[in-house]
Amino acid sequence: MKKILFAFVLLVTAAVLAACGPRVYQIAMITDSGDIDDRSFNQGTWEGIVEFAQENNKTYKYYKPTAITLDAYVAAIDLAVKGGAEIIVTPGFLFENSVHKAQTLYPDVKFILIDGSPHNVADWGTMATYDGAAIDFTIGANTLSIFFQEEQSGFFAGYASVKDGHDVLGFMGGMAVPAVVRFGAGYVAGAYYAAKEMNLTSFSFPANRYAYLNTFAPDDAIVTQATSWFNAGVDIIHAAAGGAGLSVMTAAENTGKWMVGVDVDQSNLNDKVLTSAMKGLAVAVQSALEDFFNDEFTGGVSITLGAAEGAVGLPTETASWRFSTFTVAQYNTILAAVSNGTIVVPTDRATMSAFITAQGFTASTALLDAIFGAPTA
Repeated sequence: MKKILFAFVLLVTAAVLAACGPRVYQIAMITDSGDIDDRSFNQGTWEGIVEFAQENNKTYKYYKPTAITLDAYVAAIDLAVKGGAEIIVTPGFLFENSVHKAQTLYPDVKFILIDGSPHNVADWGTMATYDGAAIDFTIGANTLSIFFQEEQSGFFAGYASVKDGHDVLGFMGGMAVPAVVRFGAGYVAGAYYAAKEMNLTSFSFPANRYAYLNTFAPDDAIVTQATSWFNAGVDIIHAAAGGAGLSVMTAAENTGKWMVGVDVDQSNLNDKVLTSAMKGLAVAVQSALEDFFNDEFTGGVSITLGAAEGAVGLPTETASWRFSTFTVAQYNTILAAVSNGTIVVPTDRATMSAFITAQGFTASTALLDAIFGAPTA
C-alpha cells in the first residue's frame, strides 16, 4: 500500500513540475529603442502580433534589450530563442547588425526584420564591420526583410493638409534614418503638389520648419520647440518621431493647433491629431506570420510595400477623419494616382529638387539640406 501511495505521489509531483515548467513562446518580438506602448512603431507591430497569436492560438512574448547595442540586441534574441521562439520579429533599422549575426547563429529560427536589411557594417563613415570581416549584405534564407514606401504616406498627409487649408507646415522627425527621411520628403512633396493644384503661387516650406530631433522619446524640450513653431504661425506639424510625437501632440493641444501622427492611426490619442501617415505594420507582420505557420515562409528576400499593396495611407474611418474641407473622395483620387504610378513621390535630393521645380516652385538648397543633409564633396 505504501509503495502504491509513494508511486502516486511521484506521479502527482511530476505533473505539477511539468505544469510549472518554463512556457514556450512561439512568436517573439524584440523592441528597439522604444517600448510596446510607444503609440507608434513598436506598438503597431506588437498589436499585430498579439492579434494574430490570439486568433491562431499561438504563444507570444516580447523582449526588451538592456541597451541599444549589438551585444544587447543579440542577447535579447538569444533569450527569445531559449524561450522557444520559432519566429522573431525585429522592428527597426537598429536590428540590421544583430539580425545579420543571429540569422547565422540560429539557422532554424525565422526572422522578420522591418525597415531594415541584414548587414555587418557598423560604421558607414569608415565602412568598418562589427565582426572585422568583409562587408556582407546577405539576407539569410531564414530572414524576411520588409520595407515600406513611407514617402507615399507622407505625401498623402502633406497633400491633404494643404488641401484642407493648412499652408504653413512643419516637420519633426525622430532621427534622420531612411524611413523617417522618406516620411518627411513625402510630406514636403505632397504639400507642394497640393499648392500647385490650388494655385498657391507664394507657397513655400521653409528649411527652419524642418528638423530632426535626434530622439524617438518624449521630451519637454520638444514640447517647447513645437510650441515655439506653433506660436510663430505654423498651422500643423507632421511628427514622424515615435514616442517623441507625443510631445508634439502636447504642444498642439496647448496651442490649439494641429499635428499629423505617424505609423498607426493616432487620432484616439489626442483631439488635435488631424490625420496620421500610416503604414501597415500589423498587416505586413500578420501576413508573414501566416506564411510561416502555413509552411510558406519565404526568406532570403527583401520586399517593399506601398500604396499599390494597400500598405500605406491615411485613416478614412469617420472617427479619424478630421478634415474640414478635404474629402475622402479627394483622398481616393490622389491615392489612385500614386498607386498606379501617375505620381512618383521623390525620395532623394535630385528627384525632390526636380519634383518641386516641376510644380512651379523653387527648391531651396536650405530645404534640401534640411531633408537630406548637406551634400559631401
